[in-house]
Amino acid sequence: MNKAYRYELDPNNRQRSSLHQHAGVARFAYNWGLEQRIQLFKANHGRNRFTDAIKQHKLLNSLKTSQFPWMYEVSKCAPQEALRDLHRAFQNFYRGGKKRRKIGFPRFKRKGVRDSFRFTGTIRFEDRKIQLPRVGKVRLKEKRDVYCAGRILSATVRRRADRWFVSVTVEEEIPDSFPISGQIAGVDLGIKVLATLSDGTVFANPQALGRRLRKQRQLHRSLSRKKKGSRNREKARMQLAKMYLRVFNIRQDTLHKLTTYLAKSHSKVVIEDLCVSRMLKNRKLSRAIADVGFYEFRKQLEYKCQWYGSQLVVAPRRYPSSKRCSRCGYKKRDLSLSKREYVCDQCGLKIDRDLNAALNLVAASWSETENACGEDVRLEANPPGVVKQISMKQEPNLNHGL
Repeated sequence: MNKAYRYELDPNNRQRSSLHQHAGVARFAYNWGLEQRIQLFKANHGRNRFTDAIKQHKLLNSLKTSQFPWMYEVSKCAPQEALRDLHRAFQNFYRGGKKRRKIGFPRFKRKGVRDSFRFTGTIRFEDRKIQLPRVGKVRLKEKRDVYCAGRILSATVRRRADRWFVSVTVEEEIPDSFPISGQIAGVDLGIKVLATLSDGTVFANPQALGRRLRKQRQLHRSLSRKKKGSRNREKARMQLAKMYLRVFNIRQDTLHKLTTYLAKSHSKVVIEDLCVSRMLKNRKLSRAIADVGFYEFRKQLEYKCQWYGSQLVVAPRRYPSSKRCSRCGYKKRDLSLSKREYVCDQCGLKIDRDLNAALNLVAASWSETENACGEDVRLEANPPGVVKQISMKQEPNLNHGL
């Protein structure tokens, strides 16, 4: 299995300049290759529009000596991998058109926006440093006894705000995971609270962006008032980038802790198949939905369940988890989002809306397989008397281990 380990770099001034130079060459190669493909498409009137990264890399190498001699100052991996990324972007674009999926046409890259490049070849860890081609031994901010186990395939360097990170892709042999002997957990995601489990556990929503909207608006106004090209504008842009990086880190940390806790301590995890793209069309709730990260939650849960031996069950998209009573199975026709308590018209059950949905998800997982004991699952999955709430910031036992 291929796994990626991310570390933060602590480069000196010379190494920082070299990283900026590699990012600039990779960006130039990507934009140059994209311009070549657009010209080829126009020259042939839509025919013979396909080329590949190998042909473009050979053409770029033939032009280095005469037109781009400054490219010899960096590693050859930077432009080569950038052209491969461009080829992969065009493949996704064409395949998306055939499958009727909305995948945009590759766009030109701007300086200072998502600077990244990739290394292949001799990459190794030495004490608290990592050896990168043409850059040298760069110090890491994190100290570990073993940084990775396995064969290193590549190293991708990215810049976020004024910080540099390296993601090392490693090929590892992972032993077969044994099934976890634990209870089944139905997970209902929400906006007011991050997740509600079928056992009554509630995980608080950190609102990584929602609590910082006022600061975000202030930084955006400060940036818009600065003169373009000035140093003050660059300082304001860096402050805004740091704020967005902090929002990203808080959201990722919360999701990693939650998904690791679910995958490690439950034999089966049941979630809903949410159509996030359609949910984001709600203008009143789109910002709050995007702030939670529904898609990222499912993506992390999928591979972590494979790692730790738990089973992930995705309920059908039209399954009425919120409208159905978890005790008698009565289904309501309409249920507005403003009603946070579910009241059954048939049996009179009064229960929290999210907890009722989580219990129905557990029942949906049992309906897919036969119950050996022949007992009624709905009666066994009644909510406990006490609903406990967990804040991911205050919970020390949920070690997320990236």
